[in-house]
Amino acid sequence: MTIKPIDLTTDRFFAPEHQQPENWSNLQDYLEGIGHEFTPDPPPRQFVGGFGNLNFLICLNGEHWVLRRPPHGPLPPGANDMVREFRVTSRLWKRFALAPKGLLLCEESEVLGAPFLIMQYRPGAVIQMEIPESLHSKTRRLSEMIIDVLVEFQAVDPASVGLDTLGHPEGFLKRALAGWVKRFKVAARDVYRERDCPSSAAAIIKWLEDQPVPHQDHTLLHNDFKLNNIVLDRGQLTQPTALLDWDMCTRGDPLFDFATLLSYWVEPEDPPALNKVGQMPTASSPGWMTRQEVTEYYAMVSGRDLSDIHYYRVLTAFKHCIIFMQIYARFCRGTTTDPRIAELGPELDSLFEFTHDIVQQRYF
Repeated sequence: MTIKPIDLTTDRFFAPEHQQPENWSNLQDYLEGIGHEFTPDPPPRQFVGGFGNLNFLICLNGEHWVLRRPPHGPLPPGANDMVREFRVTSRLWKRFALAPKGLLLCEESEVLGAPFLIMQYRPGAVIQMEIPESLHSKTRRLSEMIIDVLVEFQAVDPASVGLDTLGHPEGFLKRALAGWVKRFKVAARDVYRERDCPSSAAAIIKWLEDQPVPHQDHTLLHNDFKLNNIVLDRGQLTQPTALLDWDMCTRGDPLFDFATLLSYWVEPEDPPALNKVGQMPTASSPGWMTRQEVTEYYAMVSGRDLSDIHYYRVLTAFKHCIIFMQIYARFCRGTTTDPRIAELGPELDSLFEFTHDIVQQRYF
């Protein structure tokens, strides 16, 4: 039997019948009106990857760029913010080389139906849920690389890139909890129309609301930091060349970013639902650090106090549930037909149950 090689390239695209339609003629008129050359034939191609924002490879002024816009339909509060993302990507690259440079922002919804941005294209390799066997011996180094990138990013002084007024870091965790509870209630209207919400969700919310809120110094936050947002050098797959997905970047507690990463760091003993919706291959190939080992490594290289990590772990695991709940709500509303999203529905209750197990410290 011939084993098909695993394709790690970033240049993977939806088939035309599954690509979200866009008004490329409107885009051409807009771009030409501000002095850029854009030809809609052949049409841009939509990248495969991610469940949220839509990314298209376009040719602008004879070079490849990425057009990035929110998904179609109603959006969760504070998510898919192209204005915020452009503010970050147009500045952060000056001090953090892994951030692609933002070229332009269009806030006029009349062009494509929503604000969009155009940013630098960084080709490379992206590890999703499978890795080639040749990388199995390098998974520990990949584990370290992920943490090294996060610590390097968190070391950037926001003032040095003009982002010292980004967000509102004071009270960040309290607002984050309130925000994710609100998003849960909004998404539940679509997801749980015909059945009751899992009791574990209410128990998680009560536990979080009853805990004293910890505090760390403020840094820049990526807010969706995980392996498949890191582009790797195709010739040296442990070497990062870009960090993507900046639409939720803000300032706040750095342990929130780290714990968000832990929520994606699936282990072989985790419930099957975690592996099905997982964003990282840490349970499906050997050699990766465990969540506990990753935590110890992060504490060592960052120098941060992780004595309150349990609170962050629960909060971001709850966030992880709501992210997939929001995505599945789009399918319930009929604003997407992506078959990958249709498969999320049966897993949601299991995600809440797993998070409740974290509350009770049955899992780290």
